[in-house]
Amino acid sequence: MSNDAAGAKLCSVDFEIFGHVQGVCFRMYTEKEGLRLGLCGWVKNTNKGTVVGQVQGPADMIREMKVWLSKEGSPSCRITRASFSNERSIDKVELFGFKTRF
Repeated sequence: MSNDAAGAKLCSVDFEIFGHVQGVCFRMYTEKEGLRLGLCGWVKNTNKGTVVGQVQGPADMIREMKVWLSKEGSPSCRITRASFSNERSIDKVELFGFKTRF
C-alpha cells in the first residue's frame, strides 16, 4: 500500500474472532476481504478454536474490516463474538500484503 491515500489516517488493530470459525475457510475469506479493502495484515487459527490476526491501513477501511469480521466472515461460519484490541494510529504500514500464518 502506498501513501497516496491523501494523508488518510493509518491505523492498526488486533482481532480475535469467536464462534464456529475454523474449518469454514474463514482465514481465506479474511485474506480476500483485507486485500479487497487495500489493507495489510495476517490471520491465523488458534489452538482454542478462535481466529486471530492484525490489520493495518486507512482508518475508514479498518472500520469496514471490523464490521466484516464481526458480522460477515466466510459463508458457512457462525461468529459469536469479535474482540478488537491494541487499536492505534501508525505513521506507516508495518506489514506487507495479507497472509495466513500457521
